[in-house]
Amino acid sequence: MTTPALYDMCIIGAGSGGLALAAGAAQMGARVALIEKGEMGGDCLNYGCVPSKALLAAGKHAHAMTAGGAFGVAPQSAAVDFPAAAAHVRDVIASIAPHDSQERFESLGVSVFRAPARFLSASEVEAGDVRIRARRFTIATGSSPGVPPIPGLADTPFFTNETIFANTQRPSHLIIIGGGPIGMEMAQAHRRLGARVTVLEMFRALAKDDQTLAAALKASLAAEGIKLREGVSIARAGKHEDGVSITLQADNQEETITGSHLLVAAGRRPNVAGLDLEKAGVDYSPKGIPVDARLRTSNKKIFAIGDVTGGLQFTHVADYHAGIVIRNALLRIPAKANHANVPWVTYTDPELAQVGLIEEEARKRHGDAVKILHWQLEENDRARAERQTGGMAKAAVGKGGRILGVSILAPHAGELLQPWILAMNSGLKISAMAGYIAPYPTLGEINKRLAGAYYTEKLFSPFMRRVVRFLAAFG
Repeated sequence: MTTPALYDMCIIGAGSGGLALAAGAAQMGARVALIEKGEMGGDCLNYGCVPSKALLAAGKHAHAMTAGGAFGVAPQSAAVDFPAAAAHVRDVIASIAPHDSQERFESLGVSVFRAPARFLSASEVEAGDVRIRARRFTIATGSSPGVPPIPGLADTPFFTNETIFANTQRPSHLIIIGGGPIGMEMAQAHRRLGARVTVLEMFRALAKDDQTLAAALKASLAAEGIKLREGVSIARAGKHEDGVSITLQADNQEETITGSHLLVAAGRRPNVAGLDLEKAGVDYSPKGIPVDARLRTSNKKIFAIGDVTGGLQFTHVADYHAGIVIRNALLRIPAKANHANVPWVTYTDPELAQVGLIEEEARKRHGDAVKILHWQLEENDRARAERQTGGMAKAAVGKGGRILGVSILAPHAGELLQPWILAMNSGLKISAMAGYIAPYPTLGEINKRLAGAYYTEKLFSPFMRRVVRFLAAFG
């Protein structure tokens, strides 16, 4: 048998992280092999970030038709063409797909293999009927929807994020299991497109976010007609003449909810099966592949990035990981990943964005040294002009003005958060955020006002009043 060609880097998985790594490595002169058994672009392009935001955009346009009364625009019911909305989602995916395509990456010099991958040894993998050798490997296989062990669910038709965007029939009543970001985004998108929506959450919806802001967002979603049931125990699922049924259990009593469609959005599991990682000396578990700070697995010549590591499951984290691997594997610089200031956003309307510690975490770690700042969106003139005042910004600040975390509930909160991310990554203190000139009127002014609140108590204190009166005495 002919000895297979030797690559500098072999990447398993053509999702966001794998593609970023492949493009960067190839353009830096490395010989790169990229293996993908499914769709190029992975979950983010085909089943996650892109289609969900496209569907949310469709829902936002429908909602706008009903919300113009205060502006002198007569509200009217939106005539939603759900199949056309689904076509919009497909069109958006198709417009981005060429950037992630096999053809583009082959034009960059990447050897692309469309087949399942499995390790034969620590230095060789098999993709279909092709064997590939490499000096370094990166596992970027991502994650898949988790399916909770609910009795009867396996025999009940249900969507996950991998299938719901192919649906062209508007649900009359969509039941969603899971109150995380995916569940809440899909709840609002479908509600605004004309479906009844019930969200079932075993614990607390949006549990990782600041709970004051999360509560305000949940109230906003409830006002749109979304029914959220938190702290519920699901006894079983089943088929029903209307579609599906979910039986809840509490205090030895059962309650059955029926709907036309069911979406399961109850977490994700790393894709580690079928890779024969044992043959490569890579430790793993159902929770993912453990890595060190340099993103190396138990085999130091094999890296793992993104969701498959079992850590933060965000596209931007996978992209960040790709840069860390390039420095380690290609440039031989011992770069370490730092996840201290990873942001995340729930793209509802309004958006809920977070970086660093939420208030509860900040108080637990730093005690009385923490100062919590607040700024209401209703204090912002642009928000008043847009009549979008139902939000707030919060910041946790530690000793010496160190920024510990920021939470924002507002339109475009993901954009509003970005100066704070830069400030925290650059080690800037709260004074830097308070001292810049913000254009007026913009939503971005809330960042400056929030930071300025750090000084309010001192600036307008009785002591400062005495200082000003004393200095005035000298003319």
